[in-house]
Amino acid sequence: MKAMIFAAGLGTRLKPITDTLPKALVPVCGEPLLGHVIRKLLAAGADDLTVNVHHFPDRIIDWLGEHDFGVSVHISDEREQLLETGGAIRHAREFLDGDAPFLIHNVDILSDIDLPAFMAAAPQEAVATLLVSERQTRRYLLFDPDSMHLLGWTDISTGEVRSPFPELDPSRCRRLAFSGIHYLSPAVFPLMESWPERFPIMDFYLKICRDVPIYGVAAPEGCTLVDVGKLDTLAQAESYLQSLTC
Repeated sequence: MKAMIFAAGLGTRLKPITDTLPKALVPVCGEPLLGHVIRKLLAAGADDLTVNVHHFPDRIIDWLGEHDFGVSVHISDEREQLLETGGAIRHAREFLDGDAPFLIHNVDILSDIDLPAFMAAAPQEAVATLLVSERQTRRYLLFDPDSMHLLGWTDISTGEVRSPFPELDPSRCRRLAFSGIHYLSPAVFPLMESWPERFPIMDFYLKICRDVPIYGVAAPEGCTLVDVGKLDTLAQAESYLQSLTC
């Protein structure tokens, strides 16, 4: 199974740590975030990894070179320009394209999610399946409560709603938070060809979901998912990982 780790981000919410270190190498319980995610993916059956790089790229490349994970590891180089999440997937097409779906995982997400179960739950016809959860946030994805087909997005702090369905009533939708983990069919690549070089993947999903099957799969109740995107979540991540070894 092929998998890609988004590791190119600037990590601005983790400053000043990321002034001298890429977010992917920020340590949690003595191991870089990148190491935790790689081990998670290997345990889920990944045998071909792609890591994109931009911020302190040589630090990440050197770290990967110092570790033998027993699988192929490709570098998707974004040194010249950070391509955002959608552009990053398209830029890595040579490593991800093929005859089977592939997994995308943010480097700053730690969880006890059963990734094989998530992938098995992805509808066969889906171009993309997004792992979502009930956690509290400002921004939510909106799904059909029966089919879990993606219908739109909302920011509850402003009331903004984005959807290709003009008739959408957000109050009738199931509102869930995106986890930063998604499972994509190679059929996604032809759909990206007309898009600009840089674009966010969520903009892409919200544009195509009227005509293309984009689904959500909700994480089981009781699962833990820690977004290590800010300084105040580092301690939370440390406590979570320590609890797993108790």
